[in-house]
Amino acid sequence: MTGPVEERPGAADGPDSGPASGERRSGLRNPEKAVRGLGAGALALEALVLLLAIQPIRVVGGDLSGAAIAAIVGLAVACVVLAGRMGRAWAWNAGTVLQGLLLLSGLLHWSLFGLGIIFALVWAYALHVRRVILG
Repeated sequence: MTGPVEERPGAADGPDSGPASGERRSGLRNPEKAVRGLGAGALALEALVLLLAIQPIRVVGGDLSGAAIAAIVGLAVACVVLAGRMGRAWAWNAGTVLQGLLLLSGLLHWSLFGLGIIFALVWAYALHVRRVILG
């Protein structure tokens, strides 16, 4: 035995009935803000991991030169600054360049190349999510 069925507004509309023709709805209230938060979170996490990795790299990975430590600190600072600027149009391109610089810092120590691969994959996923949500 079923009771009366309550219809939702717009339930009869098809999946293509968005606010504007051709616009995809992500289900998020503010998709731009969500994507900015994803990028900023990825960069903030990268900065934290880079700074916390200095001592374990020195202990386990062997000799870590002063240039490698300076590169780590510089990249971490750049990540934090860029995380605060994710609202700018150029920030996503700068984040991609930052991942490339982390990969290049692998020339200073092999473990930085490993971190570069990991965070390049994280950044690639963030770019993919951005493309899917914002189009």
